[in-house]
Amino acid sequence: MSTWIFLRGLTREARHWGDFVATFGAAIGDADVLTPDLPGNGHLYRRQSPLSVAAMAEYCRAELQARGIAPPYRLLAMSLGAMVAVAWAHEHPEEISACVLINTSLRPFSPFYRRLRPRAYPALLKLALRGTASEAWDEAILRLTSKRAGNSAGILSAWNAYRREYPVSRRNALRQLLAASRYCAPAAKPPVPVLVLAGAQDALVDPACSRRLAQCWQADFAEHPTAGHDLPLDDGAWVARQVRHWLRGM
Repeated sequence: MSTWIFLRGLTREARHWGDFVATFGAAIGDADVLTPDLPGNGHLYRRQSPLSVAAMAEYCRAELQARGIAPPYRLLAMSLGAMVAVAWAHEHPEEISACVLINTSLRPFSPFYRRLRPRAYPALLKLALRGTASEAWDEAILRLTSKRAGNSAGILSAWNAYRREYPVSRRNALRQLLAASRYCAPAAKPPVPVLVLAGAQDALVDPACSRRLAQCWQADFAEHPTAGHDLPLDDGAWVARQVRHWLRGM
């Protein structure tokens, strides 16, 4: 059985994967899926978020080692989590047997105005001023990251409950944003198989970032025509199918 490590994005935690973990497991079949939180998020909300993506990767490695979970690992990660996955695969390729990157944006492959869409700036500024304690935080994040507006009530209720139980501090949110903005990936693809997935309707990160990354790294690529930034939320079954098809061709 293969060990899959799922890594989420900015201020998100393990529970934000929702039912995607079950969907993925049913599609892949032999997957043991682990969903560790990054420091500052989820059950680690009291910890200080590292100021570098590399430090986040090292934390994940140390946590798995402490739990006695040995490599090799397969990584599936999105947004900030995908940056962590890239740093991990570059520094410790012997630990990684496959890497799926979802809607990520990496320097030096794309300019800043594609890595974070300018039309998202006002909403993100309001979020920064309000802080993560406001219920408006989750509503704004959902609008920015998902195209499932018609099915949002249950999602928002769950997200609000997560935030109340494990509130991410404004300081940690800003530290994660700073770490993401400072990260610059190596020009060469990590020496592991890589699949890049993107949502064509991503309102937060231009999907051109994923297209460009796949082109530069000569990595396998697929794009969902209607999904947004949170691709596993918008169409988790599609993500699972793409990964299953890719694994069969490896």
